[in-house]
Amino acid sequence: MAEKMSEEERATWSAELEHLRQEHRDLDAAIEALLHRGAADRLQVQRLKKRKLALRDRAAFIEDLLTPDIIA
Repeated sequence: MAEKMSEEERATWSAELEHLRQEHRDLDAAIEALLHRGAADRLQVQRLKKRKLALRDRAAFIEDLLTPDIIA
């Protein structure tokens, strides 16, 4: 799929990937801050971790789209 992608599409996917990575880092920082406060709401932490996993999965999907197929 990556070979058939226009430069504009590649740029769009790359921008979304960077956005997802930034949001993932932000969630990681938010989770750490909640845990370090000591009074972390477990449900809130679980929700943030679930969102973080969803972001990671979406980022992996986009990385696969952007990576050209290599025939071994």
